Amino acid sequence: MMGGSERDQIKREVIIPESITVQELSNRMAVRVADIIKFMMRQGQMMKQSDELDADTAELIATEFGHTVKRVAESDVEEGLGGDIVDSDENLQPRPPVVTIMGHVDHGKTSLLDALRQTDVVSGEAGGITQHIGAYQVRLESGQRVTFLDTPGHAAFSAMRARGAQVTDIVVLVVAGDDGVMPQTIEAIHHAKASGVPMIVAINKMDKPEANPDRVLSELTQHEVIVEQFGGDVQVVKVSALKKTGLDDLIEQILLQADVLNLRANPDRPAEATVIESKLDKGRGTVATVLIQTGTLKRGDIVVVGAQTGRVRAISNERGQQLQTAGPSEPVEIMGLEGVPEPGDNLNVVENENRAREVANYRARTKQRQRAGGGKSATTSLESMMAKFKDLTAKELPVLIKADVQGSAEAIVGSLDKLAHEEVRARVVLSGVGGINESDVQLAKGSGAPILGFNVRASKEARDLAEREGVEIRYYAIIYDLIDDIKGVMSGMLVPHTRETFLGNAEILEVFNISKVGKVAGVKVTEGVVRKGAKVRILRDNVVIQEMGTLTTLKRFKEEVDQVVMGQECGMSFGQFQDIKQGDVIECFNVEVVQRSL
Repeated sequence: MMGGSERDQIKREVIIPESITVQELSNRMAVRVADIIKFMMRQGQMMKQSDELDADTAELIATEFGHTVKRVAESDVEEGLGGDIVDSDENLQPRPPVVTIMGHVDHGKTSLLDALRQTDVVSGEAGGITQHIGAYQVRLESGQRVTFLDTPGHAAFSAMRARGAQVTDIVVLVVAGDDGVMPQTIEAIHHAKASGVPMIVAINKMDKPEANPDRVLSELTQHEVIVEQFGGDVQVVKVSALKKTGLDDLIEQILLQADVLNLRANPDRPAEATVIESKLDKGRGTVATVLIQTGTLKRGDIVVVGAQTGRVRAISNERGQQLQTAGPSEPVEIMGLEGVPEPGDNLNVVENENRAREVANYRARTKQRQRAGGGKSATTSLESMMAKFKDLTAKELPVLIKADVQGSAEAIVGSLDKLAHEEVRARVVLSGVGGINESDVQLAKGSGAPILGFNVRASKEARDLAEREGVEIRYYAIIYDLIDDIKGVMSGMLVPHTRETFLGNAEILEVFNISKVGKVAGVKVTEGVVRKGAKVRILRDNVVIQEMGTLTTLKRFKEEVDQVVMGQECGMSFGQFQDIKQGDVIECFNVEVVQRSL
């Protein structure tokens, strides 16, 4: 027995998450499982070592065994993932800018990228590009580098945003000089604005005789992209991917913009990166293209990527060259992950496989829970928004509108603006013309907005994606219905008023002490009526001494009654509250919640 008490002397700080198994708790406390089970049996609970304990019970057990407790949330496994290194100014070094190229189909994004690639001073050496990894670095003669991301549609771009990944530093919007602003150009503008990064407009196809840059600029102005010559802050560069003109200007503008942004990262720390795309390759297993954001990724690092883990077996760049390490802003392909991560997932280097497992399991559980909730993170249906606004956290209602013609879209936006109230307003994330496509669903997911379709329908792909991502799509054929629905939700966002209705007063004539009940008041109703179940407060010399809650017992001649009217006498008791005296007045009232509307 002596040995046992000796061992008990060691006091530990036991870390307790939201839920913990009996076995794990015994490990952390260095106490035998049997001792914990015995203790729980004395509390009247039968436990097995695999049973889950909630944090409160675990804390009770740990303190009973003489340990101190540190409570942590389950999500704390994510903490300290990037190491505890605070990046001070000394260890930050300039990093290359990451540029995403966006624009309408056929406006020459890919040919512009190819042309830019040929400005790369090293491209001749390793036999050009051996594989396309959706991202690559251009090395300039000055020794500077620029990383370009090729967006395969805007869907991936907003999918990353929906997961909170801020990958891009600068967006280059490619507009064809002969075509001007097209639907997808507008879409790209919305995505770029939503991500809050600076934009550079590249007017392509300037070699064509029908190219008209001035028309392009005035069309851009209609979509709130104000270029420098019109007094705005958006740079414009005229290029021709075919004739390779203007590329140096474009790169110069990118580097200027990068200087202004003062992009820096600390290469001397464990890497953090974002997945740009990933696939299962027959010969190579899981291959993920990642963009390093800070730190340096080395071969052999143990990583956790989203809900996947693995050890980096190989790192290769877009030329297919094998690398030992990759630094900030470098896009590389990595091999060695156990499963396929999703675009936008974060990659973190961790110290050992156990830690990687722990984080990956936590993330997998979180994903599982979201799916179990009907696959909906449910922030994007109108009902769930109503529920969310009850907490009064958000006061903006984001919506995404697609209509059959521009006129309807403008009318809807105008009507929603008129609904604005000092406490709530609708925020239109995007209003556009045409069917609802996957890109809309992704943008809606990223902004937490429902999609309102006016005389348009969603494509099958968009419907399926909306189903998966839990984005609500509502169709309307009458503008007033749409406005009424939104008005209803916004009214629900207003704080409800409470209104009191006075029922009656009663004066305490005498106070009786009754052994099992406590104090009972003999009262006479002096005004109105007194009702059982109504709210009561006690007044002494017209000062409220106690807000009581509800009146539970109301008796008249030993009979329980529901109400007593003016002039009659009755008995009341107030449960816990015993400080009642002769001459106190009991005020009886109803409270109703009045829902406000716009």
